[in-house]
Amino acid sequence: MPQTTSLNALEERLDRLVTSFDTRTDTNAVQFALASPSQDWAWSWPSSSTPYFIASTTKLYVTAILVQLHQQGLLDFDKPTASYLPKGMMDRVHVRKKKDTSQQITVRQMMAHTSGIADYFEQRRKGKSHFERVLKEDFAWDVHDVVEITRTLKPKFPPGTPKRAFYSDTNYQLLGALIESIEEASFSEVVEQRILNPLGLENTYVFSEALINQYDHVSTMLFGKKPVIIPKAMASVQADGGIVSTATDGIQFMNAFMDGTLFPTSYFKALFESWHSIFGPLEYGMGVMRYKLPRILSPFQRVPPMVGHSGASGTVLFFVPELDLYISGTINQLKKRGLAFQLLTRIVVLCQKFFG
Repeated sequence: MPQTTSLNALEERLDRLVTSFDTRTDTNAVQFALASPSQDWAWSWPSSSTPYFIASTTKLYVTAILVQLHQQGLLDFDKPTASYLPKGMMDRVHVRKKKDTSQQITVRQMMAHTSGIADYFEQRRKGKSHFERVLKEDFAWDVHDVVEITRTLKPKFPPGTPKRAFYSDTNYQLLGALIESIEEASFSEVVEQRILNPLGLENTYVFSEALINQYDHVSTMLFGKKPVIIPKAMASVQADGGIVSTATDGIQFMNAFMDGTLFPTSYFKALFESWHSIFGPLEYGMGVMRYKLPRILSPFQRVPPMVGHSGASGTVLFFVPELDLYISGTINQLKKRGLAFQLLTRIVVLCQKFFG
C-alpha cells in the first residue's frame, strides 16, 4: 500500500487536475470520486456535491436488476423479449427488407445492443434526431412513443448478426418496460426496492414526471456553453438514462455491482464474455461497457482497460480491475462528451503511478 505521504501527493495532483476541468467554461459542477478497496483509500471532489443526471450510466442499474430477475428464475436471457411485454408492444420494431423479426429478438440481444433495433433518440428521421428536437424544445414521451418512433426508422442489421452491435436507447426503454411488466411496479419503484434501499443510496433516485419541479435541484447540464433546461425530457428517458445520483453514491453502487453484493459474480462470464465495438475505443458486453484505449492513442503510457458505463451528459462510472480502482463522476457536458474521457484517462494514468 502506498505511504500516507504518497497518497497525499496523489490527492493533491487529483485536486489540481479536476479543478482544471471544473474551471473551464464548457463544463459545469464537475464532480468526481475515486476508491480503491484493497488500498483502503477513497477521494472525492468537491467535498459537498449536488446530485446530477447520470444519463446512460442508468443502464448499469437496469443490468443489475435483469440479472437479479434471472437469478430468481423470473427471466430467461435467451427468451424473446416480446414474451415478457404487453401484447403488441414489440410489433414491427424491427422490419428489414419487409421481414419482421421483432418477435425473435431476445433479452440478451437487447442488453448487448446486438438486436439491430434502431435508436429512437439519436438516429435521425426527417433530418433531425429526437435528441436535437429535445434541445430545441423540451417535451415528454413514454415507451409507446418510443416504439412508434422506432417503427419509422430503419434497423441496422438482423438480430444477432455476428460481430455486429449498434447502440440503441430503444433497447433499454423496452427493457425498462419488461422490468415493469415482470415486477408489476414502476421502474422507479423497482430501482428503489432492489438497489437503492439495500445499498442505502440516499442521494440517488429515478427522475420522473412527479419530480419535474425538482429539476433545479439537480446540477445543470450544458450543451457547449449553453445551459440545457429539459425537465420533461429527463423525466421521460427513465430506464435508458433517467437516474440522478452523486459521484460517491456511484462508487458505492459500482462496488456492489462488482463485488457480488447485487448479484453473484458468476454472472460476469455472461456480462464480460463477448465484446462488440460501438464507438471509438468503447465496446459493449452484455449490459456493460468496456473502455479499452489502443496504445496508438496513448503511445507514451499504457492505459489499463476499465469496465462500467458512460452517459451522454459527460458522466463516467468505471472499475479498473488492474488497479482495483473505482471512478465515478461528471462534467455535465452534452456536446463535448469526449472531455469526460479525457479527464477519466488522465485520472487513471495518474493513479497508475501510485497503484500500478
